[in-house]
Amino acid sequence: MSTSPASGTVIPDGVGSNPRPVASDAKSGRRAALASTVGAIVDWYDFFLYGTAAAVVFGPLFFPSGNEVVGLLASMGSFAVGFVFRPLGGAIFGHFGDKYGRRTMLFITVIMMGIASTAIGLLPTYAAIGIGAPILLVALRAIQGIAVGGEWGGAALMAVESAPANKRNFFATGVQIGSFVGLLLGTAAFSLMTALTTEEQFLDWGWRIPFVISILFALIGLWIRAGVPESTEFTEAKSDHEETRAPLAEAIRTSPKKILAVIGMRMVDQSTFYMGFTFSLAYVENFTDTPTSTVLTASMVAMILAIPFLGLWGSLADRFGRKWFYVVGPLLAALSAAPFFMALNNGELLPMILGFMALINLGHNISTCVQQSWFTDMFDVRIRYSGAGFAYALAGAVGGFIPLIATALLASTGSWMAAAALLAALCLVALVSGLWSYKWASQEHR
Repeated sequence: MSTSPASGTVIPDGVGSNPRPVASDAKSGRRAALASTVGAIVDWYDFFLYGTAAAVVFGPLFFPSGNEVVGLLASMGSFAVGFVFRPLGGAIFGHFGDKYGRRTMLFITVIMMGIASTAIGLLPTYAAIGIGAPILLVALRAIQGIAVGGEWGGAALMAVESAPANKRNFFATGVQIGSFVGLLLGTAAFSLMTALTTEEQFLDWGWRIPFVISILFALIGLWIRAGVPESTEFTEAKSDHEETRAPLAEAIRTSPKKILAVIGMRMVDQSTFYMGFTFSLAYVENFTDTPTSTVLTASMVAMILAIPFLGLWGSLADRFGRKWFYVVGPLLAALSAAPFFMALNNGELLPMILGFMALINLGHNISTCVQQSWFTDMFDVRIRYSGAGFAYALAGAVGGFIPLIATALLASTGSWMAAAALLAALCLVALVSGLWSYKWASQEHR
C-alpha cells in the first residue's frame, strides 16, 4: 500500500503497473486530455484523408495504367503501407517515450504527420516527374504510418497518467473521440472541395487543399501541447531513476502475453471500424443494389454520435468499473454483425442507421472507452509506452487487412454470412482476451 502525498489517502499497490501515488488534479488532467484529443484529430485527419484520396484520385494521378482497376489496386496498396509501418512507429516512439518522456514524442508525431501530409498535397504527379511521383507518395505514406503508430501510445499515456483517479476513462476517451473528429473533418474537407470545384479542377488542384491545410492543424496541435507538462507518473519514475535501457525488448521479454492480449482485445474495434466504414462501401457497391450514398449517410450519423457516446461510456466506466465494458461491448458487436449486413442488403436508411449504431456506437464505443486506461495499467511505467504502444500499433496493422480478408471470404462463398461470421468471431476473440487480461490490470482502478 502507498500513501498519496497530495491527499493523504492510501492507494493499493497495483498489479502490472507502477505502485506509486499519483498526484493529479482536474486542471492538469483536462489540459492533458485536450492535448491528446487535438493531436489525435490531426493525426487521424491526415491518416484517413489519404484513404479517401487513394480511392478517388491517386490512381490516375500517381499510378496511371491502361487498366483502371490496376491503377486503383496500386493506389489502395499505397494506402495499406501506412498500416504496415504503424508497428515501427510504435516501437520507435515507445522506446524514446519510455526513456525521455511522452510529451516530447507527441510534439514529434504531430509535426511529422503535418509535414508529410502537406508534402503529399504539394507532390508532383506521375505526368510531371514519372516514377518518382509514386515512390515519393509511398515514402510519405510510410512516414504517416510511423507517426500515427507512435501517436496513440503517447496520447493515451499522457491522458491517463495525468487524469484524476475518478475520471481516468472519461478523460482518456478524448483519444478515441479525436479519431472520429479527424475522420469527420477529412470527409468534410474532401466533400467541400468536390462541391466547390469542377471535376477537372478537383483532379488538377482541388484534392490538394485538404492536404496542404494539414500544416495549420499541426501547428494548432503543437501550440496546445506546448502548454502541457510531462505526465505525473513518468515524472515520478524518472526522478527515482526507474528506467530501462531497452524498454521494448524488456516488454517483449517480460510481458509477451500482455502484448498478445492487447492485440486480441483490439480486434473488436478493428473489425467493427473497418467492416463498418470501409468494407461496407465495397460490399454495397459490388454485391447489392443499395446506393453508397445511403451507407455514407448512415455512417456519418454514427461518427457524429460517437463523440457524445464515448464520453458517456467513459463516465459510466469511471463510476461502475471497466471490467464489464469489455464483455458487453464485444458481445453487442458480435450480435450486431448479422443484422448490420441485413440492413446493408435492405437498403433503407433507418435500418442502416440502427445497424451502424449497434455496431459502432454500442459495440465499438463501449469497448474502446476503456482501452486507454486498461492497456496503460497492464504495463509498468518504465516500459508502458513501448509495451502498450507497440501492441496497439501492431493490432492496427492486422486490422488494416480485415476488409481484404472479408472480401476474399465473400468472393469465395458468395454470401455475406461469411463476412458477418468473421466480424462476430473477431469480437469474441476480443471478449476472451479482455477476460484473460483482466488479472493484469491494476487493482485500484478496476
